[in-house]
Amino acid sequence: MSYVEKNLVPGETLLYQTRHHWIVLLGPLFIALLLGIPGLWLLTEVAAKRPEIQQYSASIPGGMRTALIVGVILVLVALINLGWGMTKRNATEMAVTNRRVLIKTGLGSRRTLDLMLSRVESIGVVETMWGRMLGYGDVIVHGTGGTPESFVLISHPQEFRRQVQQQIGAHEIGGSDETRKT
Repeated sequence: MSYVEKNLVPGETLLYQTRHHWIVLLGPLFIALLLGIPGLWLLTEVAAKRPEIQQYSASIPGGMRTALIVGVILVLVALINLGWGMTKRNATEMAVTNRRVLIKTGLGSRRTLDLMLSRVESIGVVETMWGRMLGYGDVIVHGTGGTPESFVLISHPQEFRRQVQQQIGAHEIGGSDETRKT
């Protein structure tokens, strides 16, 4: 269960949810390839020479043992780096409910923003050319009387802003109807 789902209050409905765009995985993927390919190459070289080694001796010579250890370490570091990037990507949640805007970032240390729709002053979106083509950008949330909160490399930032604006409009119409009834 996600942070947003755990923190819904009674009567609140989750309407839209997004997170970091997959583009944030390019750095960890590049490092994983940079380390993993040489590691796999070392492991295949050791595996290719294994029949020769078994023919003459039961133990692995020092140079081959070193290649095996370095290959395993490189592949493990590559996998750990890629796993860390994926975990970090999934640690960011942005959601719009019928009452609030909820944003959570961070894994070990957490940063959250729960802003009532009536307190949202504006939402800015910054998209580069590549961001527009691939569907990512930065979202800047301005609350009344508060400082702007920036969230980078968010998937579908225009849709997130549209959902917030739509709920603010629905909230204002609902609020004005209640005012008329009393």
